[in-house]
Amino acid sequence: MFYLCVSMMFLMWLFVMSVFHSSLGQNSFLRAYSPGNIIIGGLFPIHLKTNRTNTSAPLSLMIYAINKINLPNITIGYDIYDTCGDVGLALRATLQLLKNQSDPESCLVPADAQFKLLEPKTKVVIGERYSEVSIAVARLVALSSVAQISYASTSELLSSKFKFPTFLRTVPSDKYQTRGIVELVKIFHWKTVIIVGSDDEYGKYGSDSLQDNFNKKSICIEFVHILSADFTTNNNSMDQTELNELLEKIQNSSAEAIIIFTKDTNAEIILEAAIEHRVNRTWIASDAWSSSSKISAMSDIKLAGEVFGFIYKQKEVPGFKDHVMSMFNGTNNTILRDYQTQHLLSLNKSEEERNQYLASYIDQDESYGIYIAVRVIAEGLRRLLKCNDHLCERSSSFTALELLSEIQKVNFTENNTQIYFDSDGDPSLGYDIVYWNRSDCNKSMIIQTIGEYSPDGKITDRKILSSLLVLLVFLFPSADSTCKHCEDGAYSHPEENTCLKKSDDYLDWEDPFSIILSSLAVVGIIATIVFAVLFAVYLKTPIVKAVGGYLCFLELFALLAGFCLTFTFIGKPTEKIHCVGVPLFGIAFTLCISCILANLLQIFLGFKFDLKAESWIKKLNKPLVVVTIISGIQLGLSVSWLTKEPPHPDNKSLDYTILYNCKIEPHTYFIAMLVYNTFLGLICFLFAFKGRQLPDLYKNASLITISMLLFVVIWIIFLPIYLTLTGKYQPAVQSAAILTSCFSILGCHLAPKCYIMLFRKELNHERAIAEYIRKFYEQKASICRRCAQRFRSRSPIIKISRQTRRCLHEHAFQHLFIDRFSHTVVVRIQPAVTFQLTARQHNSRESTDVKAARRDCGCCSGAFASPAAALQTTPRNTH
Repeated sequence: MFYLCVSMMFLMWLFVMSVFHSSLGQNSFLRAYSPGNIIIGGLFPIHLKTNRTNTSAPLSLMIYAINKINLPNITIGYDIYDTCGDVGLALRATLQLLKNQSDPESCLVPADAQFKLLEPKTKVVIGERYSEVSIAVARLVALSSVAQISYASTSELLSSKFKFPTFLRTVPSDKYQTRGIVELVKIFHWKTVIIVGSDDEYGKYGSDSLQDNFNKKSICIEFVHILSADFTTNNNSMDQTELNELLEKIQNSSAEAIIIFTKDTNAEIILEAAIEHRVNRTWIASDAWSSSSKISAMSDIKLAGEVFGFIYKQKEVPGFKDHVMSMFNGTNNTILRDYQTQHLLSLNKSEEERNQYLASYIDQDESYGIYIAVRVIAEGLRRLLKCNDHLCERSSSFTALELLSEIQKVNFTENNTQIYFDSDGDPSLGYDIVYWNRSDCNKSMIIQTIGEYSPDGKITDRKILSSLLVLLVFLFPSADSTCKHCEDGAYSHPEENTCLKKSDDYLDWEDPFSIILSSLAVVGIIATIVFAVLFAVYLKTPIVKAVGGYLCFLELFALLAGFCLTFTFIGKPTEKIHCVGVPLFGIAFTLCISCILANLLQIFLGFKFDLKAESWIKKLNKPLVVVTIISGIQLGLSVSWLTKEPPHPDNKSLDYTILYNCKIEPHTYFIAMLVYNTFLGLICFLFAFKGRQLPDLYKNASLITISMLLFVVIWIIFLPIYLTLTGKYQPAVQSAAILTSCFSILGCHLAPKCYIMLFRKELNHERAIAEYIRKFYEQKASICRRCAQRFRSRSPIIKISRQTRRCLHEHAFQHLFIDRFSHTVVVRIQPAVTFQLTARQHNSRESTDVKAARRDCGCCSGAFASPAAALQTTPRNTH
């Protein structure tokens, strides 16, 4: 249900996006279309900034393979779009393919659907090339149960059937490639390697997988370098500096192989720099650039050293080049026509020369993957429609889900290779291992296949590999040092052939961040103690009673505990001291908020309650009971946390350090603690906000409103940061959030009271409060008299008793205290002053139009809450 809700929200966003971009129109897409009984969709990055010179070859091969499908009395059509390698355009194109199911123009299901989604005419989609684009498309097509078969997306994330239930691919997952790279390193007996990745979906996950596999095989990783996601050296001094540092580290290292697991543009930049700096090493290429014709044709590429790589299975598709020569006849293919006429290398050439140019740039690895994708669809259709060479027993009317089910079951042989999908939607195909042969020095490198890596973990055809092994040992002998396998807590130093102990990494006391946090905590502790002394000295004064009397000492104690708990986040984590900081803070801050809430509740009930429910109110209006109940709930939650799933010290072994922290998993109790405190903060905020119109000499309500708002905002910002942050500064963020919360209460709620005690002593007297209240209600009275005059002028239509009218003139300001649902109210302005207002009911009936009059005079609405007319006021002092 959760997945469905998320998917529907995602679909709604896509529709909004499609409407936003509707000005581009459908004609803005470059599209190749051919009608048929069954439509196969296609998504290809034709126009994009790339080093590849053959971006239209995948599209051409898909059309060729579809035309080869031979189903009796059934025509297979296609609808292919140019995505430009962009997620947004790919999603818009996907919506076009699924347009029979929903109407992107109106964002509504078609009227004739009758609450049932129509089956899309496109039954299956081939594409996209890039993993990040395929992930977005896969989420969308899954809503319609349309199968998606990618020919080049290798991200390991796409193997999750829970997230991508309709996704399949004809290329292996990156997890097989990384295992193959490790096996290749083992064959050549290399003991130390360097990994260069990138901070994107392809490079980051691939680098992490390589590290895991190398660690399992006890192969040393000298260092791992992750390039930024948008790495480029064009007019970017930071990236140029990063590149220079990387080349310097490689040049000074003793690693025997450098693995570059990133996209081709990054690999090109690194190898250009390697040639420039004369860095001659052995490189291992990932599938993203191992067959790059541009990189292999770079000037002086031989100076960079030896290059091995992994690519998808390379097999030539029979008859495809002949098809390229005749592919422009009779089809509405704007993509190929645009490519043929606009490509720089084919301008000013005859049509035959242009076709020959296109045919000469066929990316065999991707082409074979697309060919297999179409063959899989054909086999699925044969199984579904029960076709033989002459007849299909079933018509072309079927659901996309039925075709998906049959595609997942296919098992056939193509070019002596068995084709089938496993439970993750990954194919049975493996990788080809290639070597950049530089035997011909006058031309670019020749990319030669030297072996195969199958998904079962075996490398075959080792004859060529053995020959290369002898050659490499002779030409490029390994470094004299060896990489020693070390125990946990140590790492190998290749130059010294010894194991060095990993350093401990945690938020220590000498860290600048720790010094700042500790200093702020000490300031908070001193300020809290000073405030407590001042409140004790002025305990009997009105201002201390205004903040709850003895409750303020509980509040200060809770704040003092919060400041002291800051120190539990600094230093090497221990179970008894450091890992209890967060649960104890939850208890302390709940105590603090409960004191504020009890004080606000006491004032609020003093203004609003009904004397008929006086006994019930007295039971509720007990501050100590309120504090005990509210804090007891948090105490029970924290005790349950500490007994069932307590935070505990944990360590994570990194390359050269061991990271120590307090592990909080699962986050259920932690989030529950924060949600409870945030809920209490919101209640305080609401009470304080409702009391903003009451006479408040000390601005208590306004200051509490500000402090609670700060608290809530701080923890709303903190939670996502904490859940995503890793490293030794995670506890520092926790400590900073606690300090900020404590200072918000101390500075906004309590500090102004201390200022009045010391510098505005004239306000800390009952006579100042009484004078302030008198002026406050005199101002209100003048407004109410004007409203009463308006009511008197309406006497022909509103019947108000004479006694009520007299009271409006003489005691109009006192009417403000009448509750809409009460007749007698005791109003507690401050703990020191109480006004008792008594209303007597009269038998006279007032006009029902009084309700209309109330709407016209909001400030006096309380005066007409009941038929009450006469009011008496008796001021008295009370404690």
